[in-house]
Amino acid sequence: MLALERSPQYRELASDIVRFTRQSARRYKRNRISWGTRFVDAYSWGLGIGVSLTIAASFVLALRNEIAERTSPQNSIIRAQWVVLPESLLWTSITLAALLVISNLARKLGPISVNGAESTWWLTLPVDRRPMVLPPFIRRVALTAAGSTIIYLPFSMVTAVDRAPGEHVLAALTFGAAGSIAVTLAAFQQLALLSPRLGKTIATAGVLACSVLPAFSSSPWPTALATVAAVGLLAVVVPRAGQVRGDELVRGGAVAGHAGASLFMMDSNEVLRALGGNRKRIDGGRAARFYARPTRGPLRALIRADAVAFIRLNPPVTPPVLWLTACIAILLVKGGLPEFAQLTVIVIAGCATASGLGGVARKTALVPELDAMLPLHPALVRTSRTLMPCVAMSVWMAVLCSLLVLLGAANPALIGVGALAGVGMGAGTLRAATRTPPDWTAPPVETPFGPVPRAQLGSLMRGLDVTVLAMVPMLLALYLGYVPTSVVAVQAAFSAGIFLLVVLTRPKRS
Repeated sequence: MLALERSPQYRELASDIVRFTRQSARRYKRNRISWGTRFVDAYSWGLGIGVSLTIAASFVLALRNEIAERTSPQNSIIRAQWVVLPESLLWTSITLAALLVISNLARKLGPISVNGAESTWWLTLPVDRRPMVLPPFIRRVALTAAGSTIIYLPFSMVTAVDRAPGEHVLAALTFGAAGSIAVTLAAFQQLALLSPRLGKTIATAGVLACSVLPAFSSSPWPTALATVAAVGLLAVVVPRAGQVRGDELVRGGAVAGHAGASLFMMDSNEVLRALGGNRKRIDGGRAARFYARPTRGPLRALIRADAVAFIRLNPPVTPPVLWLTACIAILLVKGGLPEFAQLTVIVIAGCATASGLGGVARKTALVPELDAMLPLHPALVRTSRTLMPCVAMSVWMAVLCSLLVLLGAANPALIGVGALAGVGMGAGTLRAATRTPPDWTAPPVETPFGPVPRAQLGSLMRGLDVTVLAMVPMLLALYLGYVPTSVVAVQAAFSAGIFLLVVLTRPKRS
């Protein structure tokens, strides 16, 4: 049967089925959209993209000139550099992180996958699957290569001001080929040609090797090497694309569809649920003894249950450590970066770490009716949900501020300010988890960038706003270089106010 399914006759039949499906879908879309609507949409999109690219180019050039003029770390937020990191090492690390993100996303979304309708119809047919899954896979690889090239070009212009224009283009093309290699290696893992552990090791080693190539942009050989490697890997995957298991095709399509729909609806909580839904590692041993202890009262029982859930879900430890490393590495780079760039990295690291610790809050927010059944005031329930993220963020911020104090950024009072800021940042995770879906009945606002969905963006920023607000006093102390008593009082007031705002505000129902 397998030999029959892969015969030229059945392959041609599969191609006809795919062609008929694509043509029917395009015909359906053409009949529902007029040419006038297409022209208006194209004009709006073109105008918005043009204005955005102009502003982005101006920002890139300004940042490039600012970094080029920095020859000493005298204007850095730290006073002492124990270790001086070469700029090339920092930019190569960022390139490696970007490739690892591409590889991880490709593995979760499934570079070779089918959507819900295709899995219901196509996978049940006794025909060769390769004509069905190969064109979308090639399209994803091409889009990844093109997008990686476009994104890396301004990054190269900012970080390597001494390169010629042709070298910037070669570096961008090399990174684009490296992005396609990362996606193809994810397809290798889908095919299960190697054991899972060996496949991950080879994929990580390949991405690590590719991250070094854009730095050698003075020669065309790295670009040619990356391109040949990408083509060679594709030559191995393409003939075997139809051999991916059906359950893996359905899983990748389900995750990609869930994440894509969540992005379209601007619901970041659903995006995180989609990307983290395949994490099967749940540890019950860590919290077994703590959970077995007797308790008194419903509030203590709820606090213990939330603590146990937080521990059992195994909040990832690697991302907070990597963000902590990034915050310190950006301060130790040779020549020094602008202060606003250093502070921006700290803000991004804090927001990303806080978002990763809100897994329990996002899961409990799916069924708010269960919280309503508890014999407790809703404010006490929200307080219990917030405690563990607040504790975790306070520890993370205290560690970060301790390292900053060792580097001479401020006096030791900064550690207490950072711990207080972590309370407000942890409370922001609950505010973000309980946000309502965007209200799409509100009309967009016309701006020079085109129509902007202001109401939807306001819903998307819910939670992130208080997280950034909680960091403002700490950032002010870093900018000043010392911690005045007034900053400590303001930080305590900000964190207490944010915590009370989160636990006392009843979430709106959608």
